[in-house]
Amino acid sequence: MSTDYDILVVGGGMVGATMAYALSPLPLRIGVIEAVPFKSDSQPSYDDRAIALAYGSAKIIATMGLWDRLADRVSPIKQIHVSDRGHFGVTRLDSAAEKVEALGYVVENRVVGAVLAQALPKLENVELICPATVTHVDLMADGAHVSIHGEDGARQLSARLVIAADGGNSVVRQLLQIPTRSWDYGQTAVIANITPARHHQGVAYERFTDSGPVALLPNAGADDPKRCSLVWTVRSGDAERLLNLSAADFLAELQQRFGYRLGELEKLGRRHAYPLKLLRAKQQVRPRLALIGNAAHTLHPIAGQGFNLGLRDVAVLADVLADVLAEACGKGEDVGAAAVMQRYADWRRWDHRKVIGFTDTLARLFSNPLAPVALARNIGLCAVDIVPPLKRALTRQTLGLAGKLPRLALGLPLQKNE
Repeated sequence: MSTDYDILVVGGGMVGATMAYALSPLPLRIGVIEAVPFKSDSQPSYDDRAIALAYGSAKIIATMGLWDRLADRVSPIKQIHVSDRGHFGVTRLDSAAEKVEALGYVVENRVVGAVLAQALPKLENVELICPATVTHVDLMADGAHVSIHGEDGARQLSARLVIAADGGNSVVRQLLQIPTRSWDYGQTAVIANITPARHHQGVAYERFTDSGPVALLPNAGADDPKRCSLVWTVRSGDAERLLNLSAADFLAELQQRFGYRLGELEKLGRRHAYPLKLLRAKQQVRPRLALIGNAAHTLHPIAGQGFNLGLRDVAVLADVLADVLAEACGKGEDVGAAAVMQRYADWRRWDHRKVIGFTDTLARLFSNPLAPVALARNIGLCAVDIVPPLKRALTRQTLGLAGKLPRLALGLPLQKNE
């Protein structure tokens, strides 16, 4: 089957755009379908949401050649302090002990988006198809047909492989009737930027409470070096009340939950709320199809694993496709074949299960008010802090360096230089 593209990436958000950029060094014709026009003129503001990039994720981005465009806009996480409100348990992770520059980096979503929006249009083998929405997907033995509706009306595109990176409410997943497993945590994440009286010193705080974790991450701005990004998990019925509180009352209630490790909480940015659920697609691949990022797995934000897991999806899929092309030696190997998709799925299975299990267990365990459970989890926190093998295992997971790593995470390009 003659196709318009080798690969169609559906979704031009951070995971989808990164997928296209990661594949661009390979001899592939790539199309990116996105419902919203790409913009490169966005400027960061105090109220921007942020993500925590693990050390391994930063390495993937650096190997792709994008880190230099982000390096002066990130805040390094030098230490992580984990505690349980009202209890004795505490765990501390330190970048110096791991001999790395940082355990991770906090960066505003808008900054990453702007870098990708500037980079993608310059790639000769990547075509941006936007604004356009997908209306139908047909996976066949020798290719895939994707129907879209854009500014010029309806069109039909063909490809050897469709990569769905269109988020937790994936249209591709729904059109193909791929079943999911889901769990509503009954919690909502309230997100804002906070400025405390004391400088964060590069420390990320995760404080567990009976309604969910409170995370404060270093996110220094040019005009506000003490700024932190807040992710405050609350019971869903309480979110609206918090959004409607005055800034002073909101900060006072947060202060009571978080404590005074950073002194008085002084400044509050605009607040947003996002309901939390666990979702996992029962099929993450089919012949001609791969689901990546939130289209395949949507996690609780506890421990900040969601985007990092999606970025490893990108790196592994790029690795697998690079190998397929190398093995073909220019003979037209089928990048969407069932065996190729299964190779990707097999590689990702362990990481998906481990991270999803880890975040789900933490979310449930630390929201359980029963005294025996609280005692057990605090003993566990202390054990991790003082038992080197336990701390090492947690740190490797936090760094994004656990398990079999793809080339991009090892600092190796997808293709050898000729």
